[in-house]
Amino acid sequence: MSDTGVSVGVAEAGERFARTRREVPTPIVRRLGLVEYEPTWRAMQRFTDERDASTPDEIWFLEHPPVFTLGMNASVAHVLAPGDIPVVQIDRGGQVTYHGPGQLVVYPLIDLRRAGLGIRDLVTALERSVIDLAADHGVKAEARRSAPGVYVDGKKLASVGIRVRRGSSYHGLAVNVGVDLEPFGRINPCGYEGLQMTRFAELGGPDSVAVAADEIQPHLLRALGFELLGIRL
Repeated sequence: MSDTGVSVGVAEAGERFARTRREVPTPIVRRLGLVEYEPTWRAMQRFTDERDASTPDEIWFLEHPPVFTLGMNASVAHVLAPGDIPVVQIDRGGQVTYHGPGQLVVYPLIDLRRAGLGIRDLVTALERSVIDLAADHGVKAEARRSAPGVYVDGKKLASVGIRVRRGSSYHGLAVNVGVDLEPFGRINPCGYEGLQMTRFAELGGPDSVAVAADEIQPHLLRALGFELLGIRL
């Protein structure tokens, strides 16, 4: 094929991709504040079961009251001493983690097939958004392919756990902003004995969940590819 032919082929492919992306509705971003875990989980399930091909994606930013959550195949042996904090068995992947006030929780409710994303792409995008947010504050963070999440100097800053049903995602990302880290000592976080946690409050990052949500939103939309839709970030 001539150089001209190659150029035309690339251009046509780009036009087809652009047309496909333009068909994706603009995602709706919701700030839900402090909300109970189980009703929010059930709301995610209902949204996923009831959505159709024209339903806009949604991204929920929120906090939860103290709760430990266990993934579908998680071992209760990793829950060491929950005390008065409730333990909820749920339908995401992964082991046990903790949610509490001061932790930014992000639930991307994304039609992955329509967005052209695989499960690994979604996980990488969630991790990338935290790494980019950390970099904004001069903090070097990294992901580990063998253990999803984001780490700073070996300590875990953010956890990832998702579920995909009917081609769409729910559950998502938990970023430690100013959350009390003591409850993580009552479990083996993410199934790893002795894993230490960290938070932005100790690293010079955003000082509140609201600020963290504001700052991570453009990074997340960009990592998910929505910047290509012409959405103003």
